[in-house]
Amino acid sequence: MTTAPELSPDPAHVSTGALAVTGFGVLSGLGHGPEPLAAALAAGRSQPADVSGLFDEPLPRPDAHALVDFTVRDYLGRKGTSFFDRSTSLAMVACKAALADTDRLVDEGNRARTGIVLGTTVGSAKSTSDYSRDTFVQERPYLVNPLLFPNAVMNCAAGQSAIWYGLRGPNATIAGGPLAMLGALRYSRNLLRCGYADALLTGSVEEFSPQSAWAVHYAQSTEGGSLPPGEGAAVFMVESADAVRAAGRRMDAEILAVEVGSFAPPGPDGAFTEGLAACLNRALERAGVSAVEIAAVATAANGMIRQDVAEEAAIRSVLGVGVPRLRVKEVTGEAFSASGAFQLAALLAWHRAEPEQDGQVSVITTRTADGAAGAAVVRGWSR
Repeated sequence: MTTAPELSPDPAHVSTGALAVTGFGVLSGLGHGPEPLAAALAAGRSQPADVSGLFDEPLPRPDAHALVDFTVRDYLGRKGTSFFDRSTSLAMVACKAALADTDRLVDEGNRARTGIVLGTTVGSAKSTSDYSRDTFVQERPYLVNPLLFPNAVMNCAAGQSAIWYGLRGPNATIAGGPLAMLGALRYSRNLLRCGYADALLTGSVEEFSPQSAWAVHYAQSTEGGSLPPGEGAAVFMVESADAVRAAGRRMDAEILAVEVGSFAPPGPDGAFTEGLAACLNRALERAGVSAVEIAAVATAANGMIRQDVAEEAAIRSVLGVGVPRLRVKEVTGEAFSASGAFQLAALLAWHRAEPEQDGQVSVITTRTADGAAGAAVVRGWSR
């Protein structure tokens, strides 16, 4: 995590309410923006792309939910983008889309109180791996390109995005894997509540690379799954819901509660199911809504039977079987840290596509193989 050294809380800006999402940008293997995501979820399927020609290194499979034609210069131009890695590029494009989507104008008057919180797994695994390899294989005295070193640290995407868009508020990177997005939301909530910022670009990012493809392959194979890898980023302009309402501004969604916990790995003893159910119940209680009010659940289902069964059992124990499920990974692939952001983006895309759902409350659930779990409660609106 990195934080501006001059950062200090402003008591006049302390918030005690929920988080408001006033704009967002999403970039996934389905394309740019919420429309392709909403369409794929409505259809219940998507076609992974042929990625066999993307890298020189071998891949475990020839398909993935990846942006095969993505180049950062198409979105940000050539100047200053030559050495951005894929993870940084995806995050910066998503940040640009979120800034364009919100009605909050970021200018010299508020840049110091506008920051970035990005979730990740390990940053760019490819950049770190390639840079480390170069220190062994290049000619002495180890002719490693120093311009590539920033890509090898986890906070590269958040730092470069802040520099590019001139945001001088808090700058943090949350390494949480599948729970990274929920961790980023909780951290953002704390920054806003304590008066350290007025607005934050909050999201998560994951790139497709041979390293991530093999990680998905081995994780899926040990659990009997066959889901392709995915990539992308989703970033949300997050503010205090109280402040947004007081200003008479609209919001896309209100994050009413976010709860996480660490339990035993999913298994037959049911300890994980009980833990996730407790997280979900706690989130509903803190959000002030009942189970019968929930209109949809965006789950982390990814074909790993043991984990999927444990997650579904927890959802059923709290919400029953009648609540529609949005199985986002079926259309975006397994994108690790970006998956949580895709779940939130999917709910917001659903609301934009269906105005009759205005004001409905939905739930996000997620989990990891080692027993971490989380839930968020979201109320959404159309535009």
